[in-house]
Amino acid sequence: MAEEREMDDARKRYEFKKALEKLESQQGDGTELITIYIPPDKQIFDVTNQLKDEYGQCANIKSKQTKTNVQSAISSILSRLKYYKRPPQHGLAIFCGTVKLYGDRTDLQCTIVEPPEPLNLYMYRCSSNFELEPLKQMLEEKTIYGLLVLDRREAYWGFLRGNRIEPVGGTTSTVPGKTRKGGQSAARFGRLREIAIAEFYTRIGERASAIFLAEKDFFERFKGVLIGGPSPTKEEFEAGNFLHHEIQKRIIGIFDVAYTNEDGLSELVDAAKDALKGMTVIKEKAYMDKFLRELVKDDNNAAYGEESIRKNLEIGAVDTLLLSANLRKSRLRIKCQSCDFTEEKTVQLEAGKSVQDIPFGSCPKCTAPLILEEEIDIIDELTKLAEQSSAKVELISDDFEEGSILFTAFGGIAAILRYRTGL
Repeated sequence: MAEEREMDDARKRYEFKKALEKLESQQGDGTELITIYIPPDKQIFDVTNQLKDEYGQCANIKSKQTKTNVQSAISSILSRLKYYKRPPQHGLAIFCGTVKLYGDRTDLQCTIVEPPEPLNLYMYRCSSNFELEPLKQMLEEKTIYGLLVLDRREAYWGFLRGNRIEPVGGTTSTVPGKTRKGGQSAARFGRLREIAIAEFYTRIGERASAIFLAEKDFFERFKGVLIGGPSPTKEEFEAGNFLHHEIQKRIIGIFDVAYTNEDGLSELVDAAKDALKGMTVIKEKAYMDKFLRELVKDDNNAAYGEESIRKNLEIGAVDTLLLSANLRKSRLRIKCQSCDFTEEKTVQLEAGKSVQDIPFGSCPKCTAPLILEEEIDIIDELTKLAEQSSAKVELISDDFEEGSILFTAFGGIAAILRYRTGL
């Protein structure tokens, strides 16, 4: 049940992000696109009254075309609000207006979005684009961890935001090596070296603390800090209370890592997987690690690429289907208007673009125009195929190295198989 709920949440996030991408790509002429945010405690009656007032105010618009388009959008919104007695649990976002298509074509489009979190504002806005910032903020990760790796030569810090490791910056030290220069006693050289180490730790603590504390909604979102490095450096640093007290008390653990530059942040997350157990990034990394380990075996149970995965799904050989959350493809069924010719194909869509923007050409049998009969998101289609054989489905973000590899090297579609098929 927990896995199903996580998958459902991932799918909702994927669909929400796709909807925002489409809305962001839409443009209108002048101030013809209307954005309305309705919080859950707002009366629909009040919204419709304002819209009727705005409709009347359109008489002041000088451009006849703009006036017609704005009035059409308001009428479209009013007709949809008739179906709501009150806003949904999280409120309502409405985006309506005459948007530009290819060439000189335009189309009146109206999109209603029920946000994943409660809206806390009411907004009515006319512009040449839709106002999406309040919804984009809902895509920000709500759980954030600080990452810090260090030794006596250098240090680097960053964040773990959901699935994404975000490097921020680092510093290097002037701590002298263990070999003293001529003329210095061992004791004096040792004292100078210890002073330099303490000063370096202080600088790390101040800079890293400033970055972590500056994070928006720190007390709600910042869940803790992970510290990595070789022994005894990381233990010395933790014991010395060099971090701000609010950060110090949020130390989750200290972990052995070999690298103390930007690469060390990813190594730190891997080392801390037990402490972070349950986080999405750890689960996704585990699936990708298993797939990549299988792939290098001579007798491997791994497959990738749409054609191979489709065949393995059809025979029930897939144990876990891995799909990149960055996929923007649709499966199309195209038919001829005049004869019995049909064709299925997968097309890549630019973020926010519609399949309607793709020319389908002419029928190879009779040269009549080809038309779209059915469109389905490839993630939806492959998920349905997976469900027929009880295969697990995992949406993998590209916010970490292995997830990025799935998208760039394997086309965003891969699988761990139940048995080797050679397909």
